[in-house]
Amino acid sequence: MQQQKWLITGVSTGLGRAFAQAALTAGHTVVGTVRSEEDLRAFEGLKPGYAHGRILDVTDDAAVSSVIAEVEQGVGPLDVVVANAGYGLEGTFEETPLADVRRQFEVNVFGTVATLKAALPHMRRRRRGHLMAVTSMGGLMAVPGMSAYCGSKFALEGILEALGKEVAQFGIHVTAIEPGSFRTDWAGRSMTRAARSIDDYDELFTPIREARQKASGNQLGNPAKAGEAIVHIASVDQPPAHLILGSDALRLVTAARTAVDEDIRAWETLSRTTDFAEGAQL
Repeated sequence: MQQQKWLITGVSTGLGRAFAQAALTAGHTVVGTVRSEEDLRAFEGLKPGYAHGRILDVTDDAAVSSVIAEVEQGVGPLDVVVANAGYGLEGTFEETPLADVRRQFEVNVFGTVATLKAALPHMRRRRRGHLMAVTSMGGLMAVPGMSAYCGSKFALEGILEALGKEVAQFGIHVTAIEPGSFRTDWAGRSMTRAARSIDDYDELFTPIREARQKASGNQLGNPAKAGEAIVHIASVDQPPAHLILGSDALRLVTAARTAVDEDIRAWETLSRTTDFAEGAQL
């Protein structure tokens, strides 16, 4: 396998760390972003000379651009960029404060957009590269109590799909990574949870919250195997636009897409009634 230079945001823990470890094991050079000096030292200790840490807040647009420009100059041209930094926000739509929803989009959507936008010009000039971003199975299906999180991931799915069609002409690949439940801290200490305030949601939402907390640390997905999968698709000539990770994600996304297809078929006749008799087809 040809040696590559990677940049991955959010490598302190979780899937970001697993992606970085897999890339390092495969012999690649990895620049990983973290939030503290302690995490930076720990990351660089994984494989001295190959693991390069950078402290970065992905919501600081200027800092994102500066770090990627410095990495391109100091470490070398980036072959793969994985926008992984993000977090989960749990809470019913009505109970979740608007400020929390805005923060969720600021990190999950705009932090990812800033990362990809900063890397893209360099790859476009070279006419090659692979941009990836971690969305979620929650970017292709939705569950009660995760409206803000799923909304942010649905937004990323649309951005990535359009981006992929724009940059294919430059030899740049774009992949949305859609993990299911993996054995990380995502559903534990890393999850932000809106306070409960409306009793009407107790019957629906209390069991969901309790089940997620109980399952934390015992999820089906193996982060190391997810890392191996990401390294693999970075090595093929025609990587996927969408990569679902985990059998639970496959099951839930398939069911959600089937439900959408059923709605389309059931209401197709009504859908057609809104056309002019004559008009331009897209």
